[in-house]
Amino acid sequence: MGSKERIQRLKEENRINILNAAMQIVKDEGWQALSMRKIADIIEYTAPMIYEYFPNKEAILFELSTQGYRQLGKKMRQARDRYQDPVKQLEAMWLAYWDFAFEHRERYQLMFGVGMRTCMASEDCECEKIHTELVCEVIRRIMDDQQPSEELICQKYYTYWSVIHGLISINMVNKGLQDECEQRVLNQQILKDAIHGITRSLID
Repeated sequence: MGSKERIQRLKEENRINILNAAMQIVKDEGWQALSMRKIADIIEYTAPMIYEYFPNKEAILFELSTQGYRQLGKKMRQARDRYQDPVKQLEAMWLAYWDFAFEHRERYQLMFGVGMRTCMASEDCECEKIHTELVCEVIRRIMDDQQPSEELICQKYYTYWSVIHGLISINMVNKGLQDECEQRVLNQQILKDAIHGITRSLID
């Protein structure tokens, strides 16, 4: 490996270390505790060195959010590909979305602003549209005989999303009001009922 390749690999490793340190802080102390100084302390870098990779904390938030959208898109795509029936694909994708939210709670909070300010930079990120486009594609297939307008497909997508994101937010924000596992199981059943009900409206 040449010197240029080694330098590039080292830079990429440093970027990964910075992002991993940021997530460690967030999981231990919450998003409000994240700072460039704390990241520097964990990875034993100087603060100016971190600024060589990310100009500010917002840039780190943007990268973490972008990674999250890619992970979510991949998880939903894998769920879709397990089935041929578009109705089953739709349910599988939304259940995968639900699972992602709780497997990557802190990242989901950042991506969608649950209990905190969302990363504004993510509004310009093409990755944010991945899961939307995946769902809309399947909705379009289910409603194909009706020749739905793009506005109607978008409306149906947001009907799903508002219910699912709302249930996720209730679980996250109201943590501790009752047994968290029981609450999540209950809401997952509500989620399945809602998915079935909305899907029926696509077919009828």
